Amino acid sequence: MTIAVTSPVTGSAQTGLTSPTYTIVSDTPPNINSKAYAVTALGGTQTGVDIHQASKPFQLIVQRPANIRVAPLPNVVTGVMPTSPRNVYTVMVRKGAIPLAGQAPQILMLRCDFSVAAGQDLAEPEEIRAALSLLIGTLSQQSAGIGDTLINAVL
Repeated sequence: MTIAVTSPVTGSAQTGLTSPTYTIVSDTPPNINSKAYAVTALGGTQTGVDIHQASKPFQLIVQRPANIRVAPLPNVVTGVMPTSPRNVYTVMVRKGAIPLAGQAPQILMLRCDFSVAAGQDLAEPEEIRAALSLLIGTLSQQSAGIGDTLINAVL
């Protein structure tokens, strides 16, 4: 995999978080098709945010499909290709947080799945890059708004 997250990671501004940064170290991934990082230090103003702990994790995990699927061959009679299988890549953050004061932490998971039909990587890689560019740009631009929505459920 060509993903190599470098430390520190500069986070995007959120309500209550000013200039957030995250010092990360490599962690043990869940499987051989993954990379994992643990947050070991925080920067900026992040009052109340905890770093990675065994019972309250703060991890970034990147996964690729275990088996890369290829586009199927077109039907010999009709020339039509059946529906392509999908290759799903995932970027996930696992973070422990307590649901109520005095309770044990529970893990929240934020996932971004990238589902690409087999063959698109060869036929139109520029379309994949454009879609990804728009997604990441929107997530970055709307980071605080998305964070507010996760807290107050208002779109």
